[in-house]
Amino acid sequence: MRRRRWPLRYRLAALVIALLAAVGAVIGVVSTLALRSSLLDQLDNELMEASTRAVRAASPAPDGTPPGLEVPGQGVGTVVLFIRNGVPTGGYITPEGALERLTRDEGAALLAAAGAGIGSADLGRLGTYRVIAATTPDGTLQVTGLSTAAVDATVQRHVLTTTAVTLAGLLLGGPLGVALVRRELRQLDRVAATATRVAQLPLHRGEVDLSDRVPEADTDPGTEVGKVGAALNQLLGHVENALAARQASEMQVRRFVADASHELRTPLASIRGYAELVRRVPEEVSPDVLHAVGRVESEAVRMTTLVEDLLLLARLDAGRSLEREPVDLTALAADAVADAHAAGPDHTWRLVLADVADVDDEPTEALVRGDDHALRQVLANLLSNARVHTPAGTTVITSISEHEGAVLLSVRDDGPGIPPDLQERLFDRFSRGDAARSPGTGSTGLGLAIADAVVRAHGGHIEVDGTPGATTFTVTFPVAQPAPPEQSWGAPEVDATTGDAAAPTPPPPPAPEAPQP
Repeated sequence: MRRRRWPLRYRLAALVIALLAAVGAVIGVVSTLALRSSLLDQLDNELMEASTRAVRAASPAPDGTPPGLEVPGQGVGTVVLFIRNGVPTGGYITPEGALERLTRDEGAALLAAAGAGIGSADLGRLGTYRVIAATTPDGTLQVTGLSTAAVDATVQRHVLTTTAVTLAGLLLGGPLGVALVRRELRQLDRVAATATRVAQLPLHRGEVDLSDRVPEADTDPGTEVGKVGAALNQLLGHVENALAARQASEMQVRRFVADASHELRTPLASIRGYAELVRRVPEEVSPDVLHAVGRVESEAVRMTTLVEDLLLLARLDAGRSLEREPVDLTALAADAVADAHAAGPDHTWRLVLADVADVDDEPTEALVRGDDHALRQVLANLLSNARVHTPAGTTVITSISEHEGAVLLSVRDDGPGIPPDLQERLFDRFSRGDAARSPGTGSTGLGLAIADAVVRAHGGHIEVDGTPGATTFTVTFPVAQPAPPEQSWGAPEVDATTGDAAAPTPPPPPAPEAPQP
C-alpha cells in the first residue's frame, strides 16, 4: 500500500518549521562556541595576571601556606602550587575568602596539567580549572589555576536561553507559517476547484458548455500558481474548441444518417412491393427466379429493420421526447417472451414475476411511464440478444420486480457468458460479440445500443453481468406515480358489499331563482 502523503500546505509548513529549527540549532551551537571561546580567553588573561602576581610573592608562610594567595588581586577559587626543593606546597582561596591547603591528589592533578602553555585540570571537588606553570627567579616551580565555574555557568545559561527562545519561536512560528502558506495557496485551491468542476461535467457526449474558467486574478504569469491557472484556461479553451468541433461533426453525421435512413425507406418499400408483385404474377415463374425474388425480399426486410433502427437512434440522439404514458411492463414482458418462444423454440423461455396478485393468480402491474413501442423494442432486443448469442438448449429467464421505488427488469441466461473486454463496449453502436458467443449471426450490432438509448431516455439505466452460466442484463426504471382519480357527476359507483354497480348519484338541484318583481 502506498503511504498517504500530506497536503502541500502541511508539507511546506513542515519544511519551514524544520528549516527554522535547523537555523536555530546552528545559531545556538555557533553562538555557544563563540561565547565559550571568548570567556575562556578572558579567563586565560586573568590566569596569566594571577600567575604573575603569585611569582612576585614572597616565600611561603610559616604555616606552610604557599605564597601568591594573599597577594592583592587574587580572586576566590585561585589555586597556587609551589614545588621548592622537590617539596610541593599548595592551597586555594575558598568562597568565604579563607585559605585552605590542597590535597595530594589535587596537587598531583595540577602538576600533571602544568605544561608549556595553559591547560585544563579536573580537581575533583573543586571543579575544572585553567592551569598555567611558571618558574620563579630562585628556580621554584609555581602552578597557578583559576576555576571555570563562572564560564560554565554563563555558557549553560546561554544554552538554556537560546533553546527556550528557539522553541518559543517554533511554537509561535509553526501555526503562523501554516496560516501564511495556506493564504498563499488559496489561488491554487481556486485553480483546483475550477479543474474539479470541469472534471465533473459530462464530456463524453452531447453539447458541452465549458465556460468555466480560472479567475483573472489567478492567472498572473509572474507567479507559479498564475502560470498554472493561465495554462489551465488555455487547455480548457482548446478542449472547448475540440468538443465543439466534435459535436458539429457528430451532428452532421447524425443528420446524414437520419436523412439517408429516411430517404431509404421509400425505395426499400418499393423493392419489397415489386418483389411481392413478382411472386404473385399469374404466369408460371421458374424456381430460381422465385428463390432470387425471395432473397431480395428478405434482404429488403432486413435493410428496412436496419433503417428503422438508425432512424430511432437518430431521433433519440436529437433529443426528441418519447411518449409518456403509463405502461405495464408485466404485459410487455409476457408478450415479448411469447414472441421469443415462437422465434427460438430451441431455447427454454421462462417468465418470473416477483409480485403476484391475490386469488386469481394474476400478475400485478409494474407500471412505468414511457413509450409503449420503445419499451417493447427494449424487451425484444434483450431477448433477441439472448437467443442469437447463446447455443440451443439455453434457458433464458425474464423477471420483473419492484425494489425501493424502482422497477427491475432482468434477462438472465445460462449461456457461455460475455468476455470482460467486450463488456466495456457492449452498448456501443455496431458492436458485435465474438464468434464463440454468436456463431453465424447476421447481427447489425445496434440492438443493445438501441436498448441502452431508450432506457436512458426513460430515466433508467442498464447494467450487465457477463458471468458464464449466469449472464444477466438488468434494467432499472423509475416507478410511475399513479394519477389521482378523477371524480365526475354521474359516474357509476361500486357497492362495497355486493360489488354491483350502483345508480349514479344525481347532481344537486339548482338553487331556486329569486322571484322577479
